[in-house]
Amino acid sequence: MTCFYTDNCSTIIGKDRIAWGVEPPPDLVIEVDVTSYTDLDDYLPYQVPEVWLFKKNKLIIYDLQNDRYVESSVSRYFPNFNLSEIVEECWQMSRDRPTSTVIRELRQKIERENG
Repeated sequence: MTCFYTDNCSTIIGKDRIAWGVEPPPDLVIEVDVTSYTDLDDYLPYQVPEVWLFKKNKLIIYDLQNDRYVESSVSRYFPNFNLSEIVEECWQMSRDRPTSTVIRELRQKIERENG
């Protein structure tokens, strides 16, 4: 699991430790696990606004709405990208190409599509 602060970045910068319950929760959690998965509801006490779970070679985006997580097709942090499609494409590409090639091709694709 990896946590990111975007909206609350200025509150967290420079801190060695985050005091849960005092500091705001991370804005985004990304969990990639191939053996076991955290239950999505485990994130509810922290009120993380967005959770991405990579399960069975597929990215699923969840948005916190009214104290429950709802599957979403769009990320609030990357609204102009079809992240599920991008991740699936990269996953397929990584099966037969080196990681550096996949990253370079992804970067070029994003630049082409977004000028």
